[in-house]
Amino acid sequence: MQDLGFYFRLGWEHIISPDALDHQLFIAALVAIYLLKDWKQVLILVTAFTIGHSLTLALSVFDIIRFSSQWVEFLIPLTIVLTAIANLFQKKFTPKSIRINYFLALFFGLVHGMGFANTIRFMLASDQSIGWSLLGFNLGLEVGQIVVVLVLLLLAQFLISTLKINRRDWVIFLSAAAFGLSLKMTLDRIPF
Repeated sequence: MQDLGFYFRLGWEHIISPDALDHQLFIAALVAIYLLKDWKQVLILVTAFTIGHSLTLALSVFDIIRFSSQWVEFLIPLTIVLTAIANLFQKKFTPKSIRINYFLALFFGLVHGMGFANTIRFMLASDQSIGWSLLGFNLGLEVGQIVVVLVLLLLAQFLISTLKINRRDWVIFLSAAAFGLSLKMTLDRIPF
């Protein structure tokens, strides 16, 4: 059970630490189009990301797949850029129109999972209880994401309901911020 706690903390820090800006920006871009009343959809969205992230992480730990870390570090901010751009095409914010975000969360979660795979592979390789360790990491990741999402949803609720900021303006603002920071990361990490 010590491993579970250690890896939970590692998963939590993977999302919450200042070094996790790329993951935080991805979460911001994903949830920019949601409001607090959409919390069930957002929970599914965050879980889809964790599933994609976990799948790639597990496949990497068991040495089934491997990717060049240079390409992965380039692709991670590119997923944020693409998600932010997709937000700009949203106009109605109906459950049907924002369904694409589930696909983005799952598919891009696969890419993000490769980013930490090389680091955690070495830690887990010597570990006797890989299953518990992966579970702990993924639970920490999920809880960290939920905290980030909750902060963003509460901020959106305050801005839109209390300050009467237009929802579309909020989506554009948050998506543009994620886009700008991620585009710089993408350009800085071009692998060729």
